[in-house]
Amino acid sequence: MRLGSIVRHALTTTGEFDIARPDQNRPAPPKDDGPRVNHQIDAKTVRLIDFDGANLGVVDRDIAIKKADDAGYDLVEISPGASPPVCKILDLGKYKYEIQKKENEAKKKQKVIEVKELKVRPAIGAHDYEVKMRALKRFIEEGDKVKITLRYRGREMVHQEIGQALLAKIKKDNEEFIKVEQEPRMEGRQVIMVLAPK
Repeated sequence: MRLGSIVRHALTTTGEFDIARPDQNRPAPPKDDGPRVNHQIDAKTVRLIDFDGANLGVVDRDIAIKKADDAGYDLVEISPGASPPVCKILDLGKYKYEIQKKENEAKKKQKVIEVKELKVRPAIGAHDYEVKMRALKRFIEEGDKVKITLRYRGREMVHQEIGQALLAKIKKDNEEFIKVEQEPRMEGRQVIMVLAPK
């Protein structure tokens, strides 16, 4: 065994730093999630708000931290962009919980708009047309957009006016609850039109 490998072996077995990989034993930097707290606040002076919401004015950061500590709470930077930053004495755990709760409520209220697709042919039958229109109405009522795809096959390309008439009929039959977001556009052998709720 060579001397270098003996030293490296001795250092790794004793839990010391590995020469071959010097950064292996370093802890990962802490994740910075949430507002700055206590000594993380880098401003010299802060606008202090006490636990009850009373504005105590502009005070030195160390005095504000001492007041928060005396009250048994943390000094939390609420508005870092203000000059001086606004800090409040509060329970950090409860504050983070309230923020998380508000974010979850906002997510619940969001409606993800999906784009549903209806495929039609120029020579669609009356019954099939009614079925497709019921599906279109259901999608629109749910708040989703609908992409109408009209596909021409073979010699149907010669009579594109039939397809254009069909798309015009779809627009006219549903005009009270839809708006045309994208007018019919030719893409190869198909025409695409996008409808959205009014």
